[in-house]
Amino acid sequence: MQKNVYSLILVIFLILGCMSICPVSGETVSTKIITDMGGNDVTIPADVQRIIITCYGGATQEVAVMDGESKVIAQPPQSFPAFLKMYPDLTNVPDVGKFDELNIESIMELNPDVVINSVTASKGNAKLKENSIPVIQVYTGKANLSNIYNEFRMMGDLLNEPVRAEHLISYWDEKKALLNERISKIPKDKKKTVYYMLGSPLHTNGEKWWGDSFVTIAGGINVAADIGDVRDINAEQLAQWDPDVIVVSANEGSYVSDETINSDPQLAGLKAIKNGEVYHIPIGGFWWDRPSPESPLGFLWLAKTLYPETFSDIDMVKETKEFFSDFYGVELSDDEISEILEAKNPAF
Repeated sequence: MQKNVYSLILVIFLILGCMSICPVSGETVSTKIITDMGGNDVTIPADVQRIIITCYGGATQEVAVMDGESKVIAQPPQSFPAFLKMYPDLTNVPDVGKFDELNIESIMELNPDVVINSVTASKGNAKLKENSIPVIQVYTGKANLSNIYNEFRMMGDLLNEPVRAEHLISYWDEKKALLNERISKIPKDKKKTVYYMLGSPLHTNGEKWWGDSFVTIAGGINVAADIGDVRDINAEQLAQWDPDVIVVSANEGSYVSDETINSDPQLAGLKAIKNGEVYHIPIGGFWWDRPSPESPLGFLWLAKTLYPETFSDIDMVKETKEFFSDFYGVELSDDEISEILEAKNPAF
């Protein structure tokens, strides 16, 4: 069914594309305007061939899903084994800086069609503009469930792959609908309370951060929701919350091992630890608990972890294999997928 929808979308975009951009009387379209995630209208070549990425936050993964990885001529080092195994050539491109710390001279020597940088890198973006280098701003982890589709569509437009963008959005819609339909039937008093441990035992996400969305879309109750944009707590707060489940993320560069958690006296009384309800979040081509094309895999994994009976038919090996095949064009082995799901090999 999904393939039929994809084919229909392809036909529609081909027709619309021909109506809107096909040249008349031998004319060629040399540039186009993209509106980026900072709200800027950026003029870029109509056929982008040379991309420099100067940020993290899943930008390279979005380019890859839009079939543009071969156009990346520079980027900061990637630290995701599964991703680099799929795209080994990306290990050979130069690093010309990231965010506000950019080597403008090196960037200009590479003569990019466009640079992709973060909305948070105001100084770096200003330097690029001062040197007449087109820069497209992306959210780099600042996206939410309401605006992430805008970035997918922008990236599809940038790479002339609007069909791929809509296919990805359709996939997200399908998985979100599945989750919502089942979770809506779980009584509120049966929902699991969840503590999202981010890089250290007392670092977490309140409702202003993606970690909250990650927990709630999977049917969990984020015990830290009310702290808003604060991210550090104390042991007394955590003890008071006493969550049913703890999920452990490595997406800020630090990995909290089971040994560390089980030996920490601040955590010893928590029922999640007593009951063995501590789980490490998988890392695929990107972190599954950050906004990226792969996020729905994280939603499904967490929903199945919290409510194994409700999601007993969800096979995460199958789901992962299908996503990587469909969107990255790579066939993973069961062993490779098991390594992702076991989350014992943090990506850094």
